[in-house]
Amino acid sequence: MERRGEGDGDPGMTLAVKGPGFVHERVHLAAAAKVTDWETLLTSACVELERKVEPKSKRQEQEQDTCDCDFRFRLERARGTVLKPESRSHTKHCTMPNASTKPKHGRRIRRRHREDPARNELVSSSLESAQQCLFNQDYGTAFVHYLLALNLAPVFKDFARDSFRFTLFKWAEELDSLGRIQDLFSCYEQALELFPDDEVILNSMGEHLFRMGFRDEAAGHFHKALKMRPDYPEARENFYRVANWLVERWHFLMLNDRGRNQKYQQAICRAVQSGCSTVLDIGTGTGILGMCAKKAGAAQVYACELSKTMYELACEVVSANGLGGKIDILHMKSLEMEVPRDIPQRVSLVVTETVDAGLFGEGIIESLIHAWHNLLLPRQCDDLGSSEPSATGRVIPAGATVFAMAVHCPEIRRHHRLCVSSVGGLSLAACGDLRSPVSCSSAPDDSMEPYTTERLSRLPGGYTALTQPFTALNIDFNNVQELEGLSSRPVQKVWLPVNQEGELDALAVWFQLHLDQDNSLSTGPEEDTCWEQAVYPVHATKDFALQVGDELLVEVSCRDAYLRLCSVAVLRNGHEIRLDKPAQDLMESGVNQNPEAQLCSALASLQTDHNKDICVLESAELALLNNEEYHRSFQTAVTKLFSQLNLANQNQKQDSSELLYVLDVSEGFSSYSSVEKNKQQEVLKRLARSNNIPEESLEFWLNGTEDDQGVLQRPSTEKLWSAIMLDCVETCGLIRQKLMEKASLARCLLEKGGRIFPERIIVHGLLVESDMLLLESAVQGQEPTLGFNIAPFINQFTVPVHVFLDFSTLQCKHLSETVELFVLDLMDTNANYTTRQVKVKATSTGRVTAIPFWYDIYLYEDISVSTLSRHSHWKQAAVVLQEPLEVNAGDWVCLTVNLHKSTISISAQPDSQPQPMD
Repeated sequence: MERRGEGDGDPGMTLAVKGPGFVHERVHLAAAAKVTDWETLLTSACVELERKVEPKSKRQEQEQDTCDCDFRFRLERARGTVLKPESRSHTKHCTMPNASTKPKHGRRIRRRHREDPARNELVSSSLESAQQCLFNQDYGTAFVHYLLALNLAPVFKDFARDSFRFTLFKWAEELDSLGRIQDLFSCYEQALELFPDDEVILNSMGEHLFRMGFRDEAAGHFHKALKMRPDYPEARENFYRVANWLVERWHFLMLNDRGRNQKYQQAICRAVQSGCSTVLDIGTGTGILGMCAKKAGAAQVYACELSKTMYELACEVVSANGLGGKIDILHMKSLEMEVPRDIPQRVSLVVTETVDAGLFGEGIIESLIHAWHNLLLPRQCDDLGSSEPSATGRVIPAGATVFAMAVHCPEIRRHHRLCVSSVGGLSLAACGDLRSPVSCSSAPDDSMEPYTTERLSRLPGGYTALTQPFTALNIDFNNVQELEGLSSRPVQKVWLPVNQEGELDALAVWFQLHLDQDNSLSTGPEEDTCWEQAVYPVHATKDFALQVGDELLVEVSCRDAYLRLCSVAVLRNGHEIRLDKPAQDLMESGVNQNPEAQLCSALASLQTDHNKDICVLESAELALLNNEEYHRSFQTAVTKLFSQLNLANQNQKQDSSELLYVLDVSEGFSSYSSVEKNKQQEVLKRLARSNNIPEESLEFWLNGTEDDQGVLQRPSTEKLWSAIMLDCVETCGLIRQKLMEKASLARCLLEKGGRIFPERIIVHGLLVESDMLLLESAVQGQEPTLGFNIAPFINQFTVPVHVFLDFSTLQCKHLSETVELFVLDLMDTNANYTTRQVKVKATSTGRVTAIPFWYDIYLYEDISVSTLSRHSHWKQAAVVLQEPLEVNAGDWVCLTVNLHKSTISISAQPDSQPQPMD
């Protein structure tokens, strides 16, 4: 689920950037030390050396003291202030004598040529010491030696570049493991002082920034690395990854929605022409609404944006459209704005679209309450109808109406609750209550999201409305008292007549946004807009079907400023069936005394033991558990492998009862997994006990591992692994990063006859024409953005691969048959390649805009599963071409498929040769 706040990116970040240019605001050791001021550099190097805090043995400490003393001796000798040996031996800390006479020493160094040999000797010995420290894996000291030598003698930078990079990266890993984050970034800044245009160092620093949550800064480093070397694949892939975080795909779809943009423009023009001369655009994004206000004639226009990336983008867009200096854009959240510190006076109009699919998820209520109290002129009162609009305040949008209905949807169900009783022959009865982290419970829980988002019209298998839509809420954004009272509104109870039979899976929610009296936008499921709908999954009604004539009780509340809808009861034949109470409460209420067998069956289906532990799994993990086809294939493959291994042992006259060792390093909830979370470990242990599997046969290696490679190791016995299970495909539809490297390591850990699961992956795809993929991938010129020049700026964040795609419901025209694009063999390295050309024959005339792709995953020999299957827990992906390719039926298209570090890229060009080539 995506919930944003005035463009603030991901609310789940654990670290927040304190201000623009966070990493560059500090002055670090070598950052201020230029070669012409090398004396300061020497002191800084000494300080950095003493800040190392690695645990050492006594002997190591003595050796380090000797090394440090020798290092300080060389520093002091280079300065011409060498202490006597006996004095040095008693100097624990590096205290530079005569520090107050720095100018004098500086003059003497420049005047006396006899000091140069000392500097040369220092450089030489520092480089030698750096190499020795590298050999001893003392990366921190090696880094300091390199830093000193290369600052003193830049001529050696090219010679030592590779070793310096290696040292920096290894030292950064140690600092990261010690939690010394400031020191880590300090080292990178010092490195970039030496190598400001080194794309590898820039990319590596960006990776650390991204992991720490500094995504704006990470994007800047990846982008700069690409400028230095446009063909650098690591930086390109990293930039694409961070671009999806910084400029979410809905930005493109929203800007391409000309109808939405035009209605906002009309409402803003009407307000400005009626006298609203000062405007504040809250959460400006690209600045389009602020530019609409300025073009309409507003005297002053202000805009605020929290995301650094979007703020910088808005500044560029406004300037490119000739409005630079005419719109004041602030890099801050509106909640932090004050008059007159940030804007000189209160404004007469606030425009905003800080709403999500659930209306309130981006914090519009809090923002508008603050705006009415601090930034907006008072609202025009009914008894002061003659007041000038310029002296009163108003908001666009003026209000909203929220609608909802109950739906039956198997696709939603399988992602939010357990739908199977067994997996791979294992009974799940003892697992407790497994559910997704999305809960519409009437009791708010900070650890749970109240809703997720879906485009209902594009859900595989579709949906069925079980009730008519009803009005869940009305809100007036121009009434601050109503906004402030929203959270304290009493819970609204609505009885909905059921007019279609089906299992209750969710409540679907959308809204109508009233911009003004004449303009409104609808986010309904049948509307052709950029909006998705909010979905409130129902957890407590396994196998419980609503019938025509039933009435469903829904409770609507906003107690925590988020819209919450909860299905709490069903009225059937005069009896109320509670959906939010345990079975014993139902029994005590006498509901089960209804003689009708159907009602008793319904009650039995609602048995919910509140004493059961609740284990929260990600939606994709629940979909995996519910993927019966996958588990049947997996069980067949594992059984076949073990039978062959036992047969081989018998033929070799070995003990066939000897244990087979299985290592599962796949992500997510797995009945074989070795790297699960603590809560999931308990569930797996219960699962093992209830299925008569000895608990000691399970080992969990979560502690101390940060990635899959951390658990790719030998078992605790001398025996190697019989099977190693790798997670090869991400839920989003991409090959997992470093898959081939993990497979290479895994092959070394297999016993004779052992296998990697899966053993190979075949990539399939075809040519399609899809305007929808174009609209979701890039802004299509100036026409949808009302003539404003926005596309070239935001399209910098376009990524060529569209993920989380449901190909079965994608609006597209197929232009070819399915073809095999690539093969990844995890068991045979020699069978792999990095580039392949595939010739595809067009079967229809059209424009090739994209190549959707998916995988056939071969678990063992001919046993396979497809990620395109209707019940697959995986989505698909598509490469969107930069320029559409016109084809006629019968034309040949040459696809060049590249694999770089598990990342697939595809390019297309016309080809006249009639014979396909491999």
